[in-house]
Amino acid sequence: MVQKDVCKHLLNDDYILEFKKKMEPCSCDTFVALPPATIDNRIIFGKNSDRPCDEVQEVVYFPAAVHDNLKEHLKCTYIEIDQVPETYAVVLSRPAWLWGAEMGANEHGVCIGNEAVWGREKVCDEEALLGMDLVRLGLERGDTAEKALNVIVDLLEKYGQGGNCSEGRMVFSYHNSFLIADRNEAWILETAGKYWAAEKVEEGVRNISNQLSITTKIDREHPDMRNYAKQRGWWDGRKEFDFAATYSYLDTAKMMISPGRYCEGYKLLNKHKGNITFETMVEILRDKPSGINMEGEFLTTASMVSILPQDSNLPCIHFFTGTPDPERSVFKPFIFVPNISQLLNTSSPTFEPEDSVEKKLQFNIKPDRRHPLYQKHQQALEILDNKTEKAKTMLDNMSKLEKELFKEMESILQNKHLHVDKTVNLFHQCTEDEIRIYKSNVSS
Repeated sequence: MVQKDVCKHLLNDDYILEFKKKMEPCSCDTFVALPPATIDNRIIFGKNSDRPCDEVQEVVYFPAAVHDNLKEHLKCTYIEIDQVPETYAVVLSRPAWLWGAEMGANEHGVCIGNEAVWGREKVCDEEALLGMDLVRLGLERGDTAEKALNVIVDLLEKYGQGGNCSEGRMVFSYHNSFLIADRNEAWILETAGKYWAAEKVEEGVRNISNQLSITTKIDREHPDMRNYAKQRGWWDGRKEFDFAATYSYLDTAKMMISPGRYCEGYKLLNKHKGNITFETMVEILRDKPSGINMEGEFLTTASMVSILPQDSNLPCIHFFTGTPDPERSVFKPFIFVPNISQLLNTSSPTFEPEDSVEKKLQFNIKPDRRHPLYQKHQQALEILDNKTEKAKTMLDNMSKLEKELFKEMESILQNKHLHVDKTVNLFHQCTEDEIRIYKSNVSS
């Protein structure tokens, strides 16, 4: 839930300075479960995006495209990069002020989520590609998880990562880790500046949070990663190389037992190991005692769960909230089909081209980016906070809508039959139904 007493002071200079002093590294949890940890031979992906509490996150769709004029550069959040001949259709959950995305999927069943990580390597202050830009680029250019990984590390080498990851005057910069999944496997990619290590995950469960987590199982790596660590005195070149221990300050022997969201997320995954469904993943993302469903100056501003059947004849189904606090949001399904309707209810207002990121940061301008679903959801939260009978009715109606959607999606997977004409408007219709619930209770 957005804490209004915190959010209304975010632009106050004294508050920003105090916030930066107190702020612990925090932002997001991403999960994947693969057979035999799941049922029905599916891979389940999930992520909570934890961001500044007044930030709006939108859910947007971009169709596949062919780019004939490769002389034109692609403008990302801060810098321009080379375009490629073809990009894939993507659905993204992203902070509405930037080009990239916190999480999303493409038409080939690739899903990516990223995390903020810090370590021994200094975070670059210069503007480059944000980790969120790399999420979108990996989805637009990679039709498998490993190809998306290749896209990200190649762009990282060519353009670097850096820049403010927050809109406004608060400076929030970090390196990135990524969880990349498709119908067959998953990859963990963790970075420290331009250096990186990757771990392939072919079965079981895996999660990432705001710390490096790749230890000695390294399946791919930057060619100079070990030599650089040796030069800096972080590794003696003799003992077994541990990426997380070398590039951060972690005692990796205690990583699975120390308190924190990474360890708590791992416990929740293993608690359900062997019986994990997409409903299980939804419940993990809603878990508040673990801190995974975050509240405070940083909170869970949006959530995503994806079903990736290993049977290529079945569609991948991606659920997005597009609103804060998954415990009080509806997970709504999206399926890639031709001619998808634009997602108007979760698309934020657009502004003039001259309303650049740089200009907004310079003059501390924060436009009203609330999309229609976000606006109605925030109005509804005021009722839910009062815990009246009206609040209970609203939550019951939200739960009923979500259960009906889950049942409908499960029927598609079990019966192997998809109504394409209906699916074109699937996500849009779901947001209409959710807004209708909010309106009926807010106005009554």
